[in-house]
Amino acid sequence: MNKRRFLSSVGTATAGWLAASQAGPAMAATHGHAQPTLLTVSGALSRHNRGALDPVVDQMMGKHGIQFSQAFVFDAASLWRLPAHTIRPTLEYDGKVHTLRGPLLSTVLRAAGVPDGGNVQLGLRAVDGYNVTLSLDEVTRGRMLLATHIDGHPMALGGLGPQWAVWDADRLPHLNDKPLKERFAQCPWGLYHIDVAKA
Repeated sequence: MNKRRFLSSVGTATAGWLAASQAGPAMAATHGHAQPTLLTVSGALSRHNRGALDPVVDQMMGKHGIQFSQAFVFDAASLWRLPAHTIRPTLEYDGKVHTLRGPLLSTVLRAAGVPDGGNVQLGLRAVDGYNVTLSLDEVTRGRMLLATHIDGHPMALGGLGPQWAVWDADRLPHLNDKPLKERFAQCPWGLYHIDVAKA
């Protein structure tokens, strides 16, 4: 695995994203959302609020080989309305403790209609194409966070955002004894798509 680089500062997000915090939820239409979609969940879901991937509009997903006939999408406001949790892991990029806040990834998936039982596999894909596969059980037991804020600021695209699927690695026994640079291999920042498959 090539080491992913911390591309830029994670200061305040763009004015459009800040405005999204006061907007309504993503509207039920393929491309008629009230605010820009930040996260798309597709696959084995019981809820949907958009239609099929559009090869013209959904260029990045198309280039990453993503396909779906319907999906559930979140804008910033719909993610920020979910119950938030806070973790304070030591990050590999500077070796310092940072405060990360956002909903549990399991809560986000439940809101999208992902089934709780059975062998559910999750493909998490970042904007640079980096992807990992985790089971829903791993995500739930490890209390993986979908971080939307770092040190009190919304995560910006070009930094770690728009959101980061991340462990509280300092407090997980199977991770906290690993070298710092190895603790976040399963934590894609710049997360924008989750594929849900049920065996």
